Amino acid sequence: MVIDIQQIRKVYRVGEVDVTALDDVSLGVARGDFVAIMGASGSGKSTLLNILGCLDRPSSGSYRLDGIEVSGMGPDQLANVRSRKLGFIFQNFNLLSRTSALENVELPLLYGNPIGHAARHRKALAMLERMELGSRVHHFPGQLSGGQQQRVAIARALVNDPAVILADEPTGNLDSRSSNEIMKLFQEVNAQGLTIIMVTHETDVAAFARRTLQMRDGRFI
Repeated sequence: MVIDIQQIRKVYRVGEVDVTALDDVSLGVARGDFVAIMGASGSGKSTLLNILGCLDRPSSGSYRLDGIEVSGMGPDQLANVRSRKLGFIFQNFNLLSRTSALENVELPLLYGNPIGHAARHRKALAMLERMELGSRVHHFPGQLSGGQQQRVAIARALVNDPAVILADEPTGNLDSRSSNEIMKLFQEVNAQGLTIIMVTHETDVAAFARRTLQMRDGRFI
């Protein structure tokens, strides 16, 4: 299992009240799987994604990522795991607006195990060409369509060869044609062995995944 979580609980303190966001959640994701997680607002899916992405820590339970127990790690250790093991794709793309597509994709290569400028440039350029953006490498995000911006974001997520891609509503800001193109791209990289976990509220988007899980009240149903 590339992801193995057991009896994960996440409890937030709101004033004098404890709010349980995740209630003894367990999940196993094999290498090469493509999982869509669905659920209404407040169901716990975003909290789960934050924990899977090492952006938050569970209140209790075990989380093994690519064989490493991460649930008890501190902020610096979690940051190191994020840079080496995970790639993130967001609804709002999260690209640096004053930075070219090429420089946006190079950014993850500056952290973790940094490589030389020439090698970084070659790797980022190859990834953008893989995303069919070879003619757009020097364009800024504002000069690209929404679908092209998301392709840049996917290239950035893939450039460090992560163990898992975590996608949070990756088609939320795209029209239906661009959404289908992006989801077909997800299927292509998944077919090449990449593990993807995606949160979405759209059933037609979830249909591109190999399996779909539903959350309600902090649990899978």
